Amino acid sequence: MKKVVIMSFIILFAFACSSAVAKAEIKLESMVCDMCAYTIENEISELNGLVKVEIDEQKKTGYFSYNSSVIDLSTIEKAIAKLGYSANNTKADPEAFEALAACCQIGSK
Repeated sequence: MKKVVIMSFIILFAFACSSAVAKAEIKLESMVCDMCAYTIENEISELNGLVKVEIDEQKKTGYFSYNSSVIDLSTIEKAIAKLGYSANNTKADPEAFEALAACCQIGSK
């Protein structure tokens, strides 16, 4: 009986700790250089609920794994836009874009 109670507790605890990890691919069309990729990856990885961030500079795409009970795709896109980069259909914040390094603005206007 004691083993059943312990196993039940372990299973219940495992379900309580598990969360839905969602994956998303975000187009980063305004990203133009290594510095852009570095900025997005490092700043966005600080968001609560993000599990993994990978930026593919060649494809101008970001791959995000996140806890969907903590953060959603729209919040991630808005955070990227606040850095000065477009994210899918979310346009870059104009003031943040102007504050980017010159290399990050080439061909993005």
